[in-house]
Amino acid sequence: MTVILGLFRWISKLPLWMHYGMSDAFYFLNYYFIGYRKKIVRTNLENAFPHKSKNEITTIQKAFFKNFIDYLVETVKLATLSERELRVRVQHINQALFHEAKVEGKNVILLAGHVFNWEWISALITVIPQTHSFPVYRRINNAFWDAQILKIRNRFNNQSLEDRDVIKHILSHPNDGDSVYMFVADQSPHSSQVDKGLEFLNQETPVFIGYDKLATRKDLIFIYCDMKKVKRGYYQVNYKRIYPDQERFRPFEVVQKFHDLLENTINKRPSNYLWSHRRWKYKNEIKSFLQRL
Repeated sequence: MTVILGLFRWISKLPLWMHYGMSDAFYFLNYYFIGYRKKIVRTNLENAFPHKSKNEITTIQKAFFKNFIDYLVETVKLATLSERELRVRVQHINQALFHEAKVEGKNVILLAGHVFNWEWISALITVIPQTHSFPVYRRINNAFWDAQILKIRNRFNNQSLEDRDVIKHILSHPNDGDSVYMFVADQSPHSSQVDKGLEFLNQETPVFIGYDKLATRKDLIFIYCDMKKVKRGYYQVNYKRIYPDQERFRPFEVVQKFHDLLENTINKRPSNYLWSHRRWKYKNEIKSFLQRL
């Protein structure tokens, strides 16, 4: 493992233009020879965009794999990318929302989708007035790589929280406007935890609702991350506050509004979403849940 870790660090320190050169080579090998999750991506795209032609789907599919492999090498590079360079490469738009949260004395729940490159938002804490930043993560099976991903996400004084612990942490700590909790909120719930589905990208979709439960229990500020890839290696994140229709959020209101915003982001730039994820593998469990009611 020491050799692997040393190699990982050495690769991370290479200049980004070399990372993108590797990305181009990996894209060619994967798309035309290896075919990693190519069928899954194709199926997801066809189901999400039933009115698009085969040629349009193929164009999106190719662009997705280029963006996906860029995301992989960019995540490796993030292990050693300086705060200064990351600030140049990621533009945070509408930071005033975080200052409003500080003034209102309310903690922030930040909701992002699997839109490239969500990992590069990690330096947000260096440009906002809040002191504490808690990226929420789901543990991966490989302990070695789980530890490396945590190190990457905890750079810039972030403090990662495992998904099963985050709600307890939020409810047991002061709601004082000094903390930001960063959810990648379009995670698929486990089959045993499917208890809510909604129409998303033209299909019934099981959704994770932990953050939605917070909206009805605590007076928090919810902010959506509208991620945009400007060009290779450069991104914009436009922060948008999610408001309740009435004085307080109703059950499932936040989860619905988040997915509406995310769907709009995806429709504008479909190749920038993580289509290789088995996002809809448990959609049949929604029917089973409804039958049990």
